[in-house]
Amino acid sequence: MDHESLAKELIRALRGRRSQLAFSRRLGFRTNVVYTWESGRRWPTAATFLVAARRAGVDVAAAVRRFIPSLPAWLARVDPASAEGVAALLSEMRSMSPIVDVARRAGRSRYAVARWLSGEAEPRLPDFLRMVEACSLRLLDFVALFADPAALPAASAAWRTLEAQRRAVYEEPLLPAVLLALELPAYRALPRHEPGWIARRLGFPVEDEARCLDRLAEAGQIRRSRGRWIVAPIRTVDTRPDPDAEHRLKCFWAGVGLARLTRKAEGRFSFNVFTVSAADLEKLSELHVSYFQNMRAVIAESRPPERVVAVNLQLFPLDGG
Repeated sequence: MDHESLAKELIRALRGRRSQLAFSRRLGFRTNVVYTWESGRRWPTAATFLVAARRAGVDVAAAVRRFIPSLPAWLARVDPASAEGVAALLSEMRSMSPIVDVARRAGRSRYAVARWLSGEAEPRLPDFLRMVEACSLRLLDFVALFADPAALPAASAAWRTLEAQRRAVYEEPLLPAVLLALELPAYRALPRHEPGWIARRLGFPVEDEARCLDRLAEAGQIRRSRGRWIVAPIRTVDTRPDPDAEHRLKCFWAGVGLARLTRKAEGRFSFNVFTVSAADLEKLSELHVSYFQNMRAVIAESRPPERVVAVNLQLFPLDGG
């Protein structure tokens, strides 16, 4: 991703039909600063970009809530379109990922990343975009909060690919598991692809394996090389944009867990029924989200990829209150 080009195009999209000078004045500048941004001579800070988005009609707080549906507590007291808000947003996205890993993914120094995360300094827009990608692996979905990625030349091809991948997952819930199985060292050690190997490894019917491989090949997500399937680079696929489709995915994987529990398969299957205050239920809900985020951070840095794993997390009131 060319983050400088993407930054220019985002600003241009926010400006809309206004002239550069008119938009500059709308943002409170006396000079034509928007021209310098769109030409790449200068860059707005992340907070200035978010303020510009707000002036262009974007509800920035609502956009952050859509991107981070767990509704972090800081959002109630901190304006996300501020230097403090930018640091809080990046820290929320980063979760438990070590700074050294974030810096590596962003292509920036640990010193600079640490200052951005602590709020001691604020990234300019291209570096802010790099940090969003490094911390969340969902840059395109973040960009979609402010502009249509399909209309941005720097993002359009990647967005089309991501949308195709999202549709494929909606239609074939097993695709992510099959992709992960193809990246296992045990599969890559095979002299050539063995039909049924993935199905046996994952505990699914052989016909599911064949159907998923065909779908992945059609979408260009895998290709044949020396007799085996090779996975093409893909981005994290966020399934939340379509709530109904995501609901079906949750039901599917809950069903997989139930089937494994029924036949007493390997895994941890626990439950507890209890009474709790309404306030403490909220605390438990926050812990629930925090556990999931921390788990994702461990997963992101786990090497080597030896097992394909599914997790279902459930917390719900029985009394309907």
